[in-house]
Amino acid sequence: MPGRGDVRPEKLARVRALSQTVLNAPVMALVGVRGVPASALQSMRRELRSRGHPIVVANNSAIRHALRSASEQRPALAPLLEKVEDQIAILAAEGNPFALYQEFLKTRSPTPARGGEIAPRDIFVPAGTTSFKPGPIVGELQHAGFPAAIEKGKVVLKKDTTIVRAGQTISREVAGLLTRLDIKPLEVGLTVRGVVEGSTFYPAESLAVDLDALRGELARAARQGLGLAVELGYVTPSTLAPILTRAHRRALGLAIAAGYPTKETLEPLFAKAMREAAAVGRITGT
Repeated sequence: MPGRGDVRPEKLARVRALSQTVLNAPVMALVGVRGVPASALQSMRRELRSRGHPIVVANNSAIRHALRSASEQRPALAPLLEKVEDQIAILAAEGNPFALYQEFLKTRSPTPARGGEIAPRDIFVPAGTTSFKPGPIVGELQHAGFPAAIEKGKVVLKKDTTIVRAGQTISREVAGLLTRLDIKPLEVGLTVRGVVEGSTFYPAESLAVDLDALRGELARAARQGLGLAVELGYVTPSTLAPILTRAHRRALGLAIAAGYPTKETLEPLFAKAMREAAAVGRITGT
C-alpha cells in the first residue's frame, strides 16, 4: 500500500497536463465558477470551446501545483497563485485579453439571492407601488427594513432604499422579499480572476475597460489630431489631400476677391459682377 507521501500516477499525470496547458497557451486565464449551475457551466464550456477557448476544471491543489511548475519557465504565471481560491477553472485561449474579458462579461446574468451571500454592491430598492395585496406582507417588509405602507388599498414602498450595503451579508429574510419584489441583486457567470498573455500578467481590474468608449475616444483624438495637422500645414500621407484642398479653396477665394480671371474664377467673377450690378441698379433705380 502506498504511503501517505506517495502520489498516485494519475494525479501526477493530471498536474503535468495542466502545467503544459498553462505553459503553452498564448493567453491563459484563471476563471471563477462559483454559483454557476452545472448545466449552465457545461453550456458555457461548449460555447467557449467552439470559439477556441477550452476551459479545464480541476481541484485547487492540482491547479496550484501546475502553476508552480509552469511558472519556473513562465514567471508571469506566478501572480495567479494568489488567485487560486474558491471554485476556479483554467482557460487556454488566443487573442486579446481585453476582448476575452468582455466576452466573459457576456456570460453573466442577474440571479436572485438565497440568503447568506455577500452583496457585491449596494442593493437598491426603488420607491413605488408593489404587486402585493394588503396583509401580513406589510409587516414582513417593515421588519426587514423596507419602508412599506398601505396607500389607496395598495402596498407601496414610500422611498428609495439601499436595503443592503456592499460587503454586507444578505439575510434570508431580505433575500426572500427581494425575490418576491423581482429584484435580482446577484450575478451568475464566469468571473476572470487574472490573465497572462505571453510574459505579461493582467489583474482582472486592469481588464475592465469599456472598449466601445475607448474606440470612440481614439476616433475623436484621431479627428482632432488630423484637424490640427491640417491647420498647421503639417504634411503627412493622411493630411496631404485635405491640405491641398484647403489651399486650393483659399487661393480660389483670394483670386475671386482680387478679380483675377482664370478658367476657374471666370464664372464666379461674372456672377459676382452681375450681383453687384443688380445691387447698384436697385440703389439708382435704373
